[in-house]
Amino acid sequence: MSRLLINELFFSIQGESSRIGRPCVFVRLRGCHLRCRYCDTEYAFTEGEGMEIDAIIESISSWPCRLVEITGGEPLLQEPVHELMGRLCDLGWTVLLETSGACDISPCDRRVIRILDLKTPGSGESDRNHWPNIEQLRREDEVKFVLVDRADYEWMREMIDRHDLGKRVGAILASPVNEQAPCREIEGCAALPMRTLAEWILADGLDVQLQPQLHKAIWEPATRGV
Repeated sequence: MSRLLINELFFSIQGESSRIGRPCVFVRLRGCHLRCRYCDTEYAFTEGEGMEIDAIIESISSWPCRLVEITGGEPLLQEPVHELMGRLCDLGWTVLLETSGACDISPCDRRVIRILDLKTPGSGESDRNHWPNIEQLRREDEVKFVLVDRADYEWMREMIDRHDLGKRVGAILASPVNEQAPCREIEGCAALPMRTLAEWILADGLDVQLQPQLHKAIWEPATRGV
């Protein structure tokens, strides 16, 4: 039986992506090889237990929703995740995959909607981006940028232009770093005010979707399982 290391399974409101505000089931996998300065899920690095894929599907099927996001950590570090995603697609689920730009997305089932988080210089991990992923993107996919400061915003604009992302994907997501609890392993960074990012986007007429992390406005920002 195939197994995955699972950090948490939960049912919540989608706080990000083009499906923001919709009920969504989340499967958070354990483990990540990156250490982004603004990480808000450090607990997923090491916490969690093994679960058989049958048990995962049975557990999440109890919720009244067939939109699921596979996230982490970094979900693509565990090869059996492809079996889980394929089986969920076979069962009629809409499957979102939130993945860093550091892992190859080409093995993913074609029915999976990939949300590719390109790591900006401010993340401290931009040299880990796997650039061949850009050629794999389709209109069903989305690209996400988590922005620390103005330099990251300028870098995002350059990447959008250089790779013609507006024509490659269905949504370009711009997410300002929010306040977060300090991490044990990571340097951390200051928040970028949402209003500041909104004003930059409007000044440039940039065709991106401002992503507020809605779940952090509904619940306390450090709350797990939401």
